[in-house]
Amino acid sequence: MNMIFKAFAKKLFGVKCEKLKRTVFLCLVVFWGLYIADWKIKIAPSVLYLMASAFTGGVMWQALTSKDNAASMKNLFMLPFDRRKFVFSYVAALGAYTFFTKTVMLLAVVWAVAAWNPVEILASILCATNAVLMAAVMYVFRKYWYVGVPWAAIAIIVILFSGNMPWFVPFCVANAVLAFLLLQNADAYSFYPQESGLGHAGKKHVRHSVWRYFFRYMKCHKNYLANTAIMWCVGLVLPLFFRQVWGSFAAFIGFAILSLNTPVCILLSCEPALEQAVRFLPGQKKAFCIPYCLFIFSCNMIANAIYLCSTQLLNGGVTPATVAAALFFALQSAVCSVLLEWFYPIRGWKIESDLWHHPRKYAVPAGLLLLAGAVGTWPALVPVLTGLLATEVIILLVGCWNSD
Repeated sequence: MNMIFKAFAKKLFGVKCEKLKRTVFLCLVVFWGLYIADWKIKIAPSVLYLMASAFTGGVMWQALTSKDNAASMKNLFMLPFDRRKFVFSYVAALGAYTFFTKTVMLLAVVWAVAAWNPVEILASILCATNAVLMAAVMYVFRKYWYVGVPWAAIAIIVILFSGNMPWFVPFCVANAVLAFLLLQNADAYSFYPQESGLGHAGKKHVRHSVWRYFFRYMKCHKNYLANTAIMWCVGLVLPLFFRQVWGSFAAFIGFAILSLNTPVCILLSCEPALEQAVRFLPGQKKAFCIPYCLFIFSCNMIANAIYLCSTQLLNGGVTPATVAAALFFALQSAVCSVLLEWFYPIRGWKIESDLWHHPRKYAVPAGLLLLAGAVGTWPALVPVLTGLLATEVIILLVGCWNSD
């Protein structure tokens, strides 16, 4: 068991655990910086437990569905192994990676800005551990989703309404024990990610189409579709938070938040073979980047349209200028994301979860927030931005015309 764990741990953390050391150092810096700043907010224990559980479970699910583990697992499957040792070694390695490189950063921030007692800190760690085990069980027995979904819903309800109860910790322990027992009956081969090719499955097409590739890619990566759907749901409920402060700046904040659709913005980073082909073949810079920009723009604009429709129904006040701002922010997000992917692709990642949570994901939304503040401060920038939007639209139209 120790040998199998080390094999996966070296892939995830590095040969000398350099990724783990770097993350722990950053966590200490963030925690100490926020702690000495003496900036305190009040957070209910149930909110802390829900954040730890939901975040850890989501990252663990991403790690389990990552196809980059397939090569390592295939090599180990060629050797004789004990089923239970393999299952618990693999879950322990991914769980340690999830907690010590992702969850610990969230907990460092939350623990620094609020006052917690040792019991609540231990309970948050227990919730994260529980989320790791539940995610592993639900992935292994994913064909029984009609049992897994209610199980997760019950856990969320218990966390929200019973986080302060004295029996909450025993419940988490019992739930973790149940997940542990279920994993004992898990098949090691069920962790191997099922490959779903992007090749032709039926009708053959004479002409190539980058858009066809995008749709096939999204169809084969259901988690990308799920994340896009989540952003559309965020756009639906976001006006509820801006009901009292609706205005131009509030609308711009919403547009910036809805540009956080990370998966569609990292297609080159997560597919090294695609990037190599795009950079190697002649004329691909225009043939790929322009459709890619329009694809991201379409995803962003759908979210912005849902956001504006929901705002008009709940709050009112949507004007033609707001619609123009939605077009501008969606296009700027797409252009900046494509430029980042082309000139600064993410390298050296271990699994896809590293891409989803890379700090670069906040670069474009942060820039849009700064732009929103600048427009709110200097309204004279509006004509300049309008001209920029018109120029970018003309460039994209000309590029699409010449690429046909």
